[in-house]
Amino acid sequence: MIPWNLLAIDSALRASWAADTCSADDLARADWQPGNPSYGHCDITALIVNDIFGGELMVGEVWLGGEQHGFHWWNRLSSGIELDLTREQFQLGQTLAAARVVERRPGPTRYRWSEYLLLRERVIARLGALPEPAMRA
Repeated sequence: MIPWNLLAIDSALRASWAADTCSADDLARADWQPGNPSYGHCDITALIVNDIFGGELMVGEVWLGGEQHGFHWWNRLSSGIELDLTREQFQLGQTLAAARVVERRPGPTRYRWSEYLLLRERVIARLGALPEPAMRA
């Protein structure tokens, strides 16, 4: 196996994002465009980064024009560094508030499991095997 670096992981994710892995929440899938490929992918991207690096899952509220527009997910690595590979999806001046750590729950019912598995398969096709999904109790 060739050693990975963050650029390789980022590139594999970017090449793997598509309309069929975009969140269906708030009509995000209908708004997904190749010019903004990270749009609607923060949750499952954060899960894959968590599979690779461990650490904590972070979530915050997305705000625009005084109204909440859903939630945004990213990672806090064991070193304390926060890593957000989908932040550029916010192109309208959205802000994040109320950031908090979220415990990753086991099993397929907590997250968008089918989209996560599809994105994971695509990333594996580009990088090779990934660590097994974190199934913490």
